Parts: sequence; structure tokens; C-alpha cells
Amino acid sequence: MAMSSARLFALSALARLGPVHGYQIRREAQIDRTELWTDIKPGSLYGVLHRMEREGLVEVVRTEREGNPPERTVYGITEQGLLELKTLRDAALREVKLLPDPVDLALQYTHDLDEEHLAGAIGARRQVVAARLAILEQEFRTSGPYLRGLEPMAIQHGLHRLRAELAWHDALLEELPKLMGGSG
Repeated sequence: MAMSSARLFALSALARLGPVHGYQIRREAQIDRTELWTDIKPGSLYGVLHRMEREGLVEVVRTEREGNPPERTVYGITEQGLLELKTLRDAALREVKLLPDPVDLALQYTHDLDEEHLAGAIGARRQVVAARLAILEQEFRTSGPYLRGLEPMAIQHGLHRLRAELAWHDALLEELPKLMGGSG
């Protein structure tokens, strides 16, 4: 089974917090800003919970309503869910996931582009990486006092990866005139 960050997050939240409703798990993801340093989209957690319920990894503990909002389903982790959590966590700790970037393939087929066009495209990508880095650096600074345990290292991992991406883009932009001049 492929590693699922959303499953790992939801099961971890239930193991740590005890029985909670999906909104609370989603809120945890939003508070932690997990979308900045993981591939988790907080809105996808509801679907993950429903699938895990069908698989017996979580169970409905109760439904509750406070005020006018719709009823909320409170989930708890099952024994099977705890085993799945351990399996997913072990896999995530051991697996190295460095996915190929399609830009590398696209670079091989730029013979018909002029230097200005290619530099513009790479420059635009660089701006996106720089913006993501700036956001994560700001989040790291502001959340610093609230981080616990190994959370700072997880965010630093993302920072290092973004800095490496930025350095690669800078090197490519610097070398581009020489590289494009040699292909003509």
C-alpha cells in the first residue's frame, strides 16, 4: 500500500487526542499548517475518515450537536487503526520520497525555445519556490514558541528542501546563457 500522509495524520490525531469529530481533526491540520510542509489537504480528511471507518481503522463513537451546526460524527481509533498507525509511521520514517520533477524532462525538450522564453519560465518557477520558502520561514518564526517535540525538525526539513530548489533555479538561470549558446 502506498504511504498516505492523510491517513497517518488522521490516525495520529485520533491516537493523540482521543475520540474527536472530523472538524477537530481538520482544525488540527489547519492550526499546524500541515499543507505547508506535507501533501495533506485539510479538506480531504473527511473522505479519509469515511474510508478508514469502512476499513475498520476508526469507529463512530457518537454523534453530537452543539447549537445550530449540523450533527458531527465523533470518531475513535480502533485496535486495527493503532496497528495501521504504527505501520504507516514506520513506513514514513524509513521511506525516502524524492519525486522526479517534470521540469527535468521538459528541459530536455527545449530546443525550439529561445533563451528569453526559457529564462522567463524558469524565473516564474523560481518566484513560486521563493514565495513558498518565505511563507514557510514566516510560519516557522511565528509558530516557534508553539512547536513541540520534533515538529521544528519537520519544518526545517521542508525549509532545507525549498532552499535547495531555490539554489538549483538560481544555478540554472546563471548557466542558461552559456547552455543555450552551446545548443544553437
